[in-house]
Amino acid sequence: MKQGIHPKYYPQAKVVCACGHTFNTGATVPEMRVDICSQCHPFFTGEMKLIDTMGKVDKFRRRVKLAAKLTKTTKKKRQKKQVLSSYKEAVAKLKEQVSKA
Repeated sequence: MKQGIHPKYYPQAKVVCACGHTFNTGATVPEMRVDICSQCHPFFTGEMKLIDTMGKVDKFRRRVKLAAKLTKTTKKKRQKKQVLSSYKEAVAKLKEQVSKA
């Protein structure tokens, strides 16, 4: 093993989770901060926990609401267009009948 190219190894590096749980492990940094550990991860706890990183969940929910709203408005517009086109067709037929008579 070459000397001077490897990082320093800390056999008792402290790991601190966002939930408050701490434990020691071997690492190349003396202290690490993590968002999820085995004490708070849904796979290990069996609980569903929503972790929002930088508001991504809220952003997604807003996009879903907006998409639902847009589909409602486009449905209304389509219905209006259908009514308008059927009205225009009826007017055209009447004009045709009047011109023949």
